[in-house]
Amino acid sequence: MERVRRAAHAGSWYTNNAKRLEEELDGWLGAAGLTKSPDVRAVIAPHAGYSYSGRCAAYAFGNIDPTNISRVFLLGPSHHYYTPKCALTKATVYRTPIGDLPVDQEAIEELSATGKFEFMDLSVDEAEHSMEMHLPYLSKVFQGHTVKVVPILVGALSSQSEAMYGQLLSKYVDDPSNFFSVSSDFCHWGSRFSYSYYDKKHGAIHKSIEALDRMGMEIIETGDPVAFKQYLQEYENTICGRHPISVFLHMLKHCSTKIKIGFVRYEQSSQCKSMRDSSVSYASAAAKVDTSGEEENKD
Repeated sequence: MERVRRAAHAGSWYTNNAKRLEEELDGWLGAAGLTKSPDVRAVIAPHAGYSYSGRCAAYAFGNIDPTNISRVFLLGPSHHYYTPKCALTKATVYRTPIGDLPVDQEAIEELSATGKFEFMDLSVDEAEHSMEMHLPYLSKVFQGHTVKVVPILVGALSSQSEAMYGQLLSKYVDDPSNFFSVSSDFCHWGSRFSYSYYDKKHGAIHKSIEALDRMGMEIIETGDPVAFKQYLQEYENTICGRHPISVFLHMLKHCSTKIKIGFVRYEQSSQCKSMRDSSVSYASAAAKVDTSGEEENKD
């Protein structure tokens, strides 16, 4: 029986006009001008309305070579629904204005069989935007290719749970036909987010926010989940996808493929100059198979 997750945020967070959406995505991907690489096995990309983060996201999705990928795992944070676990979808199809993405039922059943996941209701699934905002890009990049999605809503996990899920999912990283799309925005700054960390040595507020975000990005690039956790504890940076990112770092730690994360783009929704301002930061990264060690072995 087909159970469709509607594109609930089309028409508000991004256009529901298929032609216009295609044009926007093509425009952003073209402007990013990236070379697709089969070595790219995962991306970290933002999930705000496309007028804010669509351009930045292209720097993540533009790296994807769809040729050999048949399955995309989506890891998105939960904004409205509280769970201390990860939740799987009950839907069989994820709809987008430019084409539907079937859910990989086999993978869902396999994950469910571990007993570590719960299922989210369709209403929870449709209310959440963190994975939906990746779908049109995935639909676009995989046009003409057969691909299935495995959406995983990542709840408010403890450090132990992050490590457990990372270990559990790590085996999927070693199969090059699997791809991972990790959803996160970066610093949410201003009184409406109850976060106003400001280190004056960087000058303007927006420079301080950028320095804080870049510190976090550099730590993520080291692949060390413990260092990332320490950074979050020290600065309390409001990175909404911190749990998906942490799970992903644990996955990379436990899999046998050597993969390196590299950030390629950073933007802010606006430049904060006074304490009355607010902004959200966006960052895009590609995680590639690290072939540097192989070169040395050739000698």
